[in-house]
Amino acid sequence: MIFQKLIKSSTILLIAICLISALEVQAQQTTYCNPVNIDYGYTPIPNFATQGKHRATADPVIVNFKGKYFLFSTNQWGYWWSDDMSDWKFVPRRFLLPQHDVYDELCAPAVFVMKDEMYVVGSTHGPSFPIWKSKNPTEDDWEIAVDSLKVGAWDPGFLYDEEKDKLFLYWGSSNEFPLLGTEINTKTLQSEGFVKPLMSLHPEDHGWERFGEYNDNTFLQPFMEGAWVTKYNNKYYLQYGAPATEFSGYADGVYVSDKPLDGFAYQTHNPFSYKPGGFARGAGHGATYQDNFGNWWHVSTVILGVKNNFERRVGIWPAGFDKDDVLYSNTAYGDYPTYLPQKNADHIKGLFTGWMLLNYNKPVQVSSTLGGFQANNAVDEDLKTYWSAKTSDKGEWFQTDLGEISTVNAIQINYADQDVEFLGKTLGKYHQYKLYISNDGKNWKLLVDKSKNKTDVPHDYIELKTPVKARYVKLENIKMPTGKFALSGLRIFGKGAGEKPTPVENFMVLRASPKKFGERRSSWIRWQQNPDADGYMIYFGKSPDKLYGSIMVYGKNDYFFTGMDRTDTYYFQIEAFNNNGISDRTPVVISE
Repeated sequence: MIFQKLIKSSTILLIAICLISALEVQAQQTTYCNPVNIDYGYTPIPNFATQGKHRATADPVIVNFKGKYFLFSTNQWGYWWSDDMSDWKFVPRRFLLPQHDVYDELCAPAVFVMKDEMYVVGSTHGPSFPIWKSKNPTEDDWEIAVDSLKVGAWDPGFLYDEEKDKLFLYWGSSNEFPLLGTEINTKTLQSEGFVKPLMSLHPEDHGWERFGEYNDNTFLQPFMEGAWVTKYNNKYYLQYGAPATEFSGYADGVYVSDKPLDGFAYQTHNPFSYKPGGFARGAGHGATYQDNFGNWWHVSTVILGVKNNFERRVGIWPAGFDKDDVLYSNTAYGDYPTYLPQKNADHIKGLFTGWMLLNYNKPVQVSSTLGGFQANNAVDEDLKTYWSAKTSDKGEWFQTDLGEISTVNAIQINYADQDVEFLGKTLGKYHQYKLYISNDGKNWKLLVDKSKNKTDVPHDYIELKTPVKARYVKLENIKMPTGKFALSGLRIFGKGAGEKPTPVENFMVLRASPKKFGERRSSWIRWQQNPDADGYMIYFGKSPDKLYGSIMVYGKNDYFFTGMDRTDTYYFQIEAFNNNGISDRTPVVISE
């Protein structure tokens, strides 16, 4: 009898310990990981579901209003807000009036704050979309400010110049016409007729503006879109996306002027927001905003493009202006765990936690496999590839081997869309799962219990309050919101038990000589393969002290870089990384 009581007491204690452990990971997070974990709606347009129904959004805008962050993006039938840029709450809302096209709801929205109100309008080619305003946007509490924007503007962006009490509109999405700008009367919220062409693309000079996945298509004109203007230090920064939303090299460039509608000149350091490699690729068509500590961030479109070209996600990157007023965005390790806004942050140095990816191309086991959606697709650091189980049943599982007992700090679960059912925004759906850890692959300990979760978390990110030691991590499905149990990436972050790679050797950049004919918008970058490296980070820029550009490369020892400006000298460095850490950078290499 006493023995039975002891067993019962031990069982209760064990359950309590497991519950406490599961609750510990739910503490307020200090980090996030791209793609941003929001409940992305499904594409509302049946014709866009060319290879199956799927989630999609793009063209994001974040504004800081009364100390809260508001995120709007294309065709979500609502928007999100957050106190901390981590926990995003969805507010259902239809902004387009019922008599208009139901599928094009708030496409590429413009959002701005003027005095004590927030304003929203969607893209429109004619006077069909109202401008809405709210003093309380954490609730569905909006009223029409004016019945339409008469000038018509696709991909609009507004700047309210508080110092001058003036409002300006910038817009354009074309492979033929320039970006345009006009002043808007703050009382009528209409243009009084003066429209100014501001800038156009020059792919013959700017390699990153060329069309194509590798900026190599000389037959099709690139698209310029996503106008956004930030005023800083009495200068106006006109930002734009190019060359097209479906490419990994989708980036944001910037022109600068001391006037809001005239005199814009190409910033030497361009593109300022660029991420062609890694798991979450693409950093174009976005918006620049400040956090509650006064630090700058850039939100942008992340490319997926599996089900169709317009399958996309959202990414957020530390940004800022340097001592010379150069606008930059730091995307190095931008899809690894990154610190949330904090006081006195150094965004040039970056907010990367230093937690490395522990399971890149490591062994995996699964409960079942659907067709060619193989298990290793979930650990290959490619958002475009995924593993799928045969069913969505409770008990389907995915297991990853870290290769050695490692310190685990965080886990990101990236679900994929396989045989999903929905079109448009669907509320009340959710993921439920459990995460286990083990040192031997036989004896398992519950790490995270989300079997009672009631939120939709397509890119769920869990920062552990207390790091754990483990070799194996297993994800067990409880419930999917729709479709098969499928993963584009189960990503385990922390530190391995071994050594970081040694510095890269024989790093070189091969570019056509300036004294001879040749393609100077491209260069072949190569280096000696490091057997201890999982990948490499290439840094580049037009000044040795401004290497703001970065390119993440896995499993190769070369990279064909097509994003250079034709006439300028470039500077490069490279570092190697693995699950244990990052090597020192090489000396700077000059490419004249």
